[in-house]
Amino acid sequence: MQSTAEKVWQNQTTISEFILLGFGDLPELQGLLFLLFLAIYLVTMAGNLLMVVLVVTCRHLHTPMYFFLGNLSLLESCNSSTILPKVLTSLSSGGKSVSVTACFTQFFIFSFLGGTECYLLAMMSYDRYLAIRKPLHYAILMSGRLSFQLAAVSWVSGVLVSLSLTVKASQLSFCGPNEIDDYFCDVSSNIRYLSCSDTYLFELSSFIFTCVFTLPPFILTVASYVLIILTILRIPSTSGRRKAFSTCSSHLTVVAMYYGTLMLVYMLPRSRDLSQVKKVFSLFYTVLTPMFNPLIYSLRNMEVKGALRKGFRKIIVFMIK
Repeated sequence: MQSTAEKVWQNQTTISEFILLGFGDLPELQGLLFLLFLAIYLVTMAGNLLMVVLVVTCRHLHTPMYFFLGNLSLLESCNSSTILPKVLTSLSSGGKSVSVTACFTQFFIFSFLGGTECYLLAMMSYDRYLAIRKPLHYAILMSGRLSFQLAAVSWVSGVLVSLSLTVKASQLSFCGPNEIDDYFCDVSSNIRYLSCSDTYLFELSSFIFTCVFTLPPFILTVASYVLIILTILRIPSTSGRRKAFSTCSSHLTVVAMYYGTLMLVYMLPRSRDLSQVKKVFSLFYTVLTPMFNPLIYSLRNMEVKGALRKGFRKIIVFMIK
C-alpha cells in the first residue's frame, strides 16, 4: 500500500528521469576527463580511507584533533563516492540519464555532507585555536566527550538542513524540461528551470540555509586562524614560526577554496549565463577539496607519518613471516 508521500510524489512528478549534461560540451576531451577524474577518485579514496584506518587503529592518534580529522576523511570519502562514480559512468559510456528518485537521493546525500563539512571545518579550527592559544587548559576544554558532541552536532545539522531542502523540493511539480546543466544532481541551483511550480519559497529557503551553513562557520574558522597566527608571531624561534605558518597557510588555503567557491555557487544569481562558471567553481568543493584535505590536514603531519611507517613495517614483517 502506497504511503501519502509516495502518492503526492507521483501526482506531482510527470517526468521519470533527469538528463545530466555534465561535460557533454567537450566531446573531444571525454577520454582525458575520464582518466583525470578516475585518478582523482582513486587518490581521494586512498588518502581519506587510509586516514580513517590510522585514526581507528593507532592508539596515539586517539585525540580530539585526529578524531575530527577521521570524521572529515570519512565524510570526504562518502562525498566523492556520491558524485564521482556517476561522472565516470557518464564520461565512459555516455549514460547521462538518472531517475528522479536517484537524483533526489544524490541531492540529499550531497547536501547532508556539505552542511556537515561546513561545521566540521569550523570545529576543527576551534580545536586548533584551543590547542595553540590555551595549551595548558586544552585537555580540559576539549575533552573526548566534547569533541564527540561537536562532531555529532555537525552531522545532525547536515541531516536536518538536507532533509528540509529535499522535502521542499519534492513537493514541487516537475513536468519538464528535464535537463540539468551540471555533472551531478544539484537540484537547488537548477530548480527554477526544472520545476513548473512556483520555486520562490524553495529558492529563499536554499539561500537562507546556505548563508547559515557557510557564513557563521567561515567567520569562526577565519577568526580562529587569525588568533592562531597572532600566537605564532610570538614564537621566538624562526624555524618554529616558519613551520607553523606553513601549516596554517595550507589549512587556510583549503578552507578558503572550499567556503569561497561554495558561497559563490549558491549565492550568485540563478542565471543560465553563469551556469558554466558555477560548474567550474563547484569542481573545487566537490572534487578537489576532498582530494587535498588528507594531504593538507593529515599526511603532512609528523605523527601521521610515524603511524604510517609503523604500519608499513608491520605489514612487511608479516609478509616476510
